[in-house]
Amino acid sequence: MKVALLGLLQSGKSTILAALSSKTIPAPGSTSIEEAIVPVPDERFDWLAEYYKPKKTTHATIDCLDVPGFNFTDEHGRAAARRLINKIRTVDLLVLVVRAFENPAVPPYRNRINPAADLAELRTELLLTDLELVATRIENLEKQVHKPTKTQAHDKAELALQKKLQQAIESEKPISSAVETQAERKMIKSLGFLTLKPIVVAVNVGEDQLDKGFDFADQIDDSVPVITFCAKLEHELAQLDGESKAEFMTDLGITESAASKFAKSCYSALNLISFLTVASCELRAWPIKRGAVALEAAGKIHTDLQRGFIRAETFSLNDLKELGSEKALKAVGKIRLEGKDYIVQDGDIINFRFNV
Repeated sequence: MKVALLGLLQSGKSTILAALSSKTIPAPGSTSIEEAIVPVPDERFDWLAEYYKPKKTTHATIDCLDVPGFNFTDEHGRAAARRLINKIRTVDLLVLVVRAFENPAVPPYRNRINPAADLAELRTELLLTDLELVATRIENLEKQVHKPTKTQAHDKAELALQKKLQQAIESEKPISSAVETQAERKMIKSLGFLTLKPIVVAVNVGEDQLDKGFDFADQIDDSVPVITFCAKLEHELAQLDGESKAEFMTDLGITESAASKFAKSCYSALNLISFLTVASCELRAWPIKRGAVALEAAGKIHTDLQRGFIRAETFSLNDLKELGSEKALKAVGKIRLEGKDYIVQDGDIINFRFNV
């Protein structure tokens, strides 16, 4: 999965990504999009790695794009933001980073520390960016629909949809609120509308705000994950070895790492789960849509497995922990042979039987 971190100037996006990925924080004033691969923490995976001791382990990962901070206070800043935004239309998820921390050494955007106002400004600018694209698409389609072409019926249907999207945006609603069917979503998928994408809100807090909650109910619905962490502190913790990090987290009352919070929120927003495969050579975690069936899971690994699918040999981590070995699982029928329509469960350990 690919996600983009978006935020206003001095929101702390780059520090967050550095904490998640152990990469160096880009120099101030950077105008290029930075990229980092963030492994998805998973206690189940770690336990299996210790149990099987495979030659290779491959975590699920999140491909993160750190987009330079936006400045919408003048036309030059707006133009720069539009150029950057157009480069991230293919991502799966937007993480909107807003600032809550106080730091005299880091001047706040618009001289304010107001997470709700920052979120509102970000969402408004995303709407305006999508409105420009909708208007351009409507203009092009209106020139096409009167021509007797093979795509005329499709063009007329899309034009009606684009006008519906335009009405939604002009009512300050995201495009996602106006798309009603999978057919409509498919029709506009290639355009990469930003307000059609799921979002996560990340609040960058100070060390004295670790327990503070934030309510954006007037702007986003309950399905949008909201996470808080102190980017500065998490970056410092990322420099420590495992034991020292655990001690400091305990002292500070931090019960979950930023990486874990981030991964869980991305999975939640994208409606993903992970299944696992294990062999003598490799243990690997695979992200997949919740509700996906075994045949789709096989195709996630390789098209040959999907094409020649016979059965999915499946068992659970909890059963393995309880009984101690795959041999013991087989003895009591805890290793199941599932068909292609079996709905994969989060944490399933699967070995695919196939023949091509």
